[in-house]
Amino acid sequence: MSVEPKLTRFNQSVLSKYQIYNSIFMTLPFDAVTKTGVLLPLFHETCKKGFEQGDDPTTIVDTFFTKYQARRNKESQINLLFRFIQYIERQVVLFDAIEDASFSTVNNMEGVGTLRNLKGSARSEGKLEELKDFLEEFKVRIVLTAHPTQFYPGSVLGIITNLTDAIKRNDLTDINNLFGQLGKTPFFKHKKPTPYQEAKSLIWYLENVFYETFGEIYNYIQTNIYDDGKKHNDIINIGFWPGGDRDGNPFVKPETTLKVAKKLKKAILKKYYQDLKVLRKKLTFRGVEERIIRLETIMYEYSINLKTKKAISAKELRTELLSIRDIIVEQHQSLYVNEINELINRVHLFDYRFATLDIRQDSRIHHNVFTTVIDHLIEKGSSSFPKNYHDLSESEQIEILSKADDSIEDLEVFEDEMVRNTLKTISVIKDIQKSNGERGANRYIISNNQTALNVMQLFSMLKIVAFKDALTVDVAPLFETIPDLENAPGVMEQLYQNPEYMAHLRARGSRQHIMLGFSDGTKDGGYLMANWGIYKAKELLTEMSRKYDITAIFFDGRGGPPARGGGKTHNFYSSLGPTIEDKEVQITIQGQTVSSNFGTNDSSQYNLEQLISSGIKNRIDGEKNRLSNEDRSVMNELAETSYQTYKDFKSHAMFIPYLERMSTLKYYAKTNIGSRPSKRGKSDKLVFSDLRAIPFVGSWSQLKQNVPGFYGVGTALKMYEDRGEWDKVINLYNNSKFFKTLLENSMMSLTKSFFDLTKYMAKDEEFGEFWKIIFEEYQITKRLLLKLTGYDELMENEPAGKASIQVRESIVLPLLTIQQYALKKVQELEKAGVAADNPEKLIFEKIVTRSLFGNINASRNSA
Repeated sequence: MSVEPKLTRFNQSVLSKYQIYNSIFMTLPFDAVTKTGVLLPLFHETCKKGFEQGDDPTTIVDTFFTKYQARRNKESQINLLFRFIQYIERQVVLFDAIEDASFSTVNNMEGVGTLRNLKGSARSEGKLEELKDFLEEFKVRIVLTAHPTQFYPGSVLGIITNLTDAIKRNDLTDINNLFGQLGKTPFFKHKKPTPYQEAKSLIWYLENVFYETFGEIYNYIQTNIYDDGKKHNDIINIGFWPGGDRDGNPFVKPETTLKVAKKLKKAILKKYYQDLKVLRKKLTFRGVEERIIRLETIMYEYSINLKTKKAISAKELRTELLSIRDIIVEQHQSLYVNEINELINRVHLFDYRFATLDIRQDSRIHHNVFTTVIDHLIEKGSSSFPKNYHDLSESEQIEILSKADDSIEDLEVFEDEMVRNTLKTISVIKDIQKSNGERGANRYIISNNQTALNVMQLFSMLKIVAFKDALTVDVAPLFETIPDLENAPGVMEQLYQNPEYMAHLRARGSRQHIMLGFSDGTKDGGYLMANWGIYKAKELLTEMSRKYDITAIFFDGRGGPPARGGGKTHNFYSSLGPTIEDKEVQITIQGQTVSSNFGTNDSSQYNLEQLISSGIKNRIDGEKNRLSNEDRSVMNELAETSYQTYKDFKSHAMFIPYLERMSTLKYYAKTNIGSRPSKRGKSDKLVFSDLRAIPFVGSWSQLKQNVPGFYGVGTALKMYEDRGEWDKVINLYNNSKFFKTLLENSMMSLTKSFFDLTKYMAKDEEFGEFWKIIFEEYQITKRLLLKLTGYDELMENEPAGKASIQVRESIVLPLLTIQQYALKKVQELEKAGVAADNPEKLIFEKIVTRSLFGNINASRNSA
């Protein structure tokens, strides 16, 4: 049977349905919605034509009111703009739901990169045993983070889920009711969520998506690839940051971490209870029924009260389920054996932890805490730490730290709250391991890691506080900035040469977890250099680790867009070659990326299988992906040139003022979407190093300039064009899937840019020249990427993906116009010297803040 092209499937299943359902939405029996639904198309057309003829947002808004709503007073105009914003937010939700409902139609669920396709290819090529061997040692871990890029509150996420289901069923009554609910439901939060509330929001995905899809994937591998009844490698697992990530978040306390761990355990016990409840109705056989009922009762009570005396361990649960399965096979003709196998597999995957809770804190906090701890121990007459400890060299301090055998029994002796909480968190890790199993919390990540001393301070602190007998925690340095990435191999060798640290690694299976930060790497070094810097760091870290017989486990801190390491990540992992350790793929999944890539069972299963297959593809194509010396030289020079271009751009006198006054940067803190402060420092003055990657990248996205996703790429390519060496870039593009993936992801950033929106800034006396610098780099990059790829237009190779972007950008065009109109009004009022609490200024600032939500949600991976 022939299959329609992907673009055709998109147009039929997504675009056509959106047009139909949007017309229904416009007729909702709510007075405000009805009037808005009639006027919005007129405003949309005014925006479209206005930008085509070079008008600025202020002129476009004024033209609309003059032409279509001349009788409205100023207050009424403002009210209509707010209603437009609310309406467009709901159009985005509608499009999200339709796209989610059509996911399995638009994407081939058995095509390239899926497990079924992998199995078929392996069998036809006689490589099924090789596939089994690979799956036995390879792992994928997605780590859910609490970073604030999800602008939908939980109530709206629930509506999207129900709407997606109703659209799949084509249930017009249900759809109409959900449209009504959507029209009445607020889209923004009046208060910031607490870290625990963030955790609960993400646990919803564990319960409603990942429990199902992880189980389905693992069941398929067990049944269709191995089919031997034995327990095999848990190829997919999940990590969790909400409640454990302290980096820059003063609201995460030790009590929060413990509370989240308990919630995770209760959630998984509840899922086991629900499965047992279903099984009880099927396994009504002699010798089986009463045992299933017993387990169901135990799981029910355990999920409510973790201290119940009826509790059994995860190992006991598995053993009992295996025993029941044996009876079913031997005495009851294997009836419902697949169903009980599915539960056994899920218990194997999730144990009593559901997800592994990571702890993260900044090295500078650790240093201050540890200095206090050392001073306390010295004062108490420590035998490990000499009085002149702080005057010793780094290597001397590391030697002392590696052998320190002190212990601190009473953490309350420390008056400083940060010291007390940091140390209590270590105790909490041990408590979680006792309750949820060792993998409930067994990794501690050090942000801003710069030296081996940073690692050894935590290594020693863990043992001094709670893990004196055996350290069952992996210490993971996080390297983020370009200089830190370059220094990383030296840092790790210093650690590998320490006998005590090496003994710890041997006890942990000779594996070293190393995290690399794409988000802050890009903010620091620009798009090309961040990716190339991490690639080179991984190569050197792999070589260094293998030299000491250690397996490096790389954990990539990625955001949604290419500017933060996002984009087509499975293409990235399938292109790394043999010089980078590839036993595991570990990536952060956050905010919109959770809902857009893993928000439904179909999208979750598809994207997880793509990640699994990327590792297999990289193993198969290993030598093909190896960079030649010439290609490596070209890549290196492109990255260095791009880096210098980006650094010059960052150091421009207008860089910080432009972000501060012409973008939406300062409005992110007002959205109440995350518990974490929007910047690191406490200074009122904007300092680049204090900027978090999310609002930084998001602000460029709101401007539709997407600078971090392309800036410097065009200048670097032009250097080779000017030198008459364009053929070298062509060779690199043709030879390197890694380079090709980077450029294709950068194309996405360019595709989502729309400089007509801010063209008016070119005439600004203060910022005009700076805007032109950005626009010129955009034009150079676009021209040369099209020249290199041979495309007539950006993303020509992904027509369905491009079509989705175009629809979303079209939906929010009026929203973007309103945002820029309001920003301009704020700027004019500030220049006129009005007070900060001026009512008119506050109204326009509110418009800017409210417009952030719809723009972010429509982009799906803009921050």
